[in-house]
Amino acid sequence: MRRFLDSLYRLGGYISALQLIAIMVMVVLQVSGRILDKALLTLGMNALGLQVPGLAELAGFLLLGATFTGLAYTLTVGGHIRVDLLHRTLPESVQRALDILVTVVALAITAYGTWFSVSLAYDSYDFGDVSIGMVPVPLWIPQAVMVIGLVWLVVALLDALIGLITGRITHLKDEAPQE
Repeated sequence: MRRFLDSLYRLGGYISALQLIAIMVMVVLQVSGRILDKALLTLGMNALGLQVPGLAELAGFLLLGATFTGLAYTLTVGGHIRVDLLHRTLPESVQRALDILVTVVALAITAYGTWFSVSLAYDSYDFGDVSIGMVPVPLWIPQAVMVIGLVWLVVALLDALIGLITGRITHLKDEAPQE
């Protein structure tokens, strides 16, 4: 089970990275097209018009996906920002209790957000909502990616909570997938 969960978290990290790469490729192509068009116009030739309509909106949807699909992986490798000025001054037993409390709160907030994100995605699907940009994207698609990322995060937080309670991990920052 441990290997499966670690692979699941890594998969989310890979999907997140692929979405960021897709954003980069789209932006580079868009900028290159503009430079080429400008150069052609400067040389007295006709511009090719290499513009991608709705690129900013598509990049926004990909960024949303990259953010949410990468949350669980980032948690498991200790990449989330953590202010531990108070935490590191506390005794070990209090640190562990605080980690458990914080994980329970994070799990509750994330589960609540997941529940309402599922409802939002379903309503968007049911009503046929589409984005208002140049490319009408059904909103349930990026919302479903957000839901998948949140479900991944709920699983990772539950895994971390069980690890803290059982002693498999001693602090949240210690949790990392075994390579």
